[in-house]
Amino acid sequence: MIENEIVVMNFSGVYESEEFYKHIDTKWIDCRNIRGTYGYSDVEAIMKLKTVITPYSPEGIHFIDSGNYHYVSKLWTDKITYPFSLIVFDHHPDMQPSLFENLMSCGCWVKSALDTNPYLKKVILMGVDDGLLDIVDDKYKDRVIVHSEKDLENEEAWVEISEGHLNEPIYISIDKDVLNEEAAVTDWNQGNLTLDELELLLDIIMEKENVIGVDICGECPNTLRKAINFQSRRINDRTNAELMQILFDLFNRKKKRMLMEC
Repeated sequence: MIENEIVVMNFSGVYESEEFYKHIDTKWIDCRNIRGTYGYSDVEAIMKLKTVITPYSPEGIHFIDSGNYHYVSKLWTDKITYPFSLIVFDHHPDMQPSLFENLMSCGCWVKSALDTNPYLKKVILMGVDDGLLDIVDDKYKDRVIVHSEKDLENEEAWVEISEGHLNEPIYISIDKDVLNEEAAVTDWNQGNLTLDELELLLDIIMEKENVIGVDICGECPNTLRKAINFQSRRINDRTNAELMQILFDLFNRKKKRMLMEC
């Protein structure tokens, strides 16, 4: 599970200026020589990405660069060969139809996972922009639960989340664009969730569910980082470190509790 390994997928070089992973044993995957991966990925690029992650498990924590590579979450979840559910923290639902049949994109990967992965039973979208809710097609209503950005401002939604329970293990995917600009600097429009609120939500989820693994994206690509200051770059690095520590702490706390109950 989460304690098994930390994998860093380097597409843009952005992680080279960050420090969050350098004090722990980390598996580093250099993806910069794989062409055709930015935002969209064709069949050839997908096959190469599947090859480079073959040695690694969906268990653990995977850092996958900017939100433009969020579709890589589908490749990690494709490695799960038993029934599971997917919880996605993202300001965008990522459920648009693909523009071309042979392309995977950061905007369609959740829909593609629902359409092609027989083991994926449910998807819970957390923090979606209220203006994008109509992108979720009604045909998925029995398999997709949406807690919009506005929903998360209401106590009732938090009660519903805390009382809910999924029947399968879960995989968690976090795009930092769900966070406010104090917690993350991305190249997409962002939500207003605080890092403390995200921690509370993760605590609720991990209290009840069996978590397989987690991936995290939402870095600001190098092409844009030239236009932002050093403090902004430190924000992303600090948040990555805090998210990693939060996940470790939550898992270890649950593990100790389970051992005490045995």
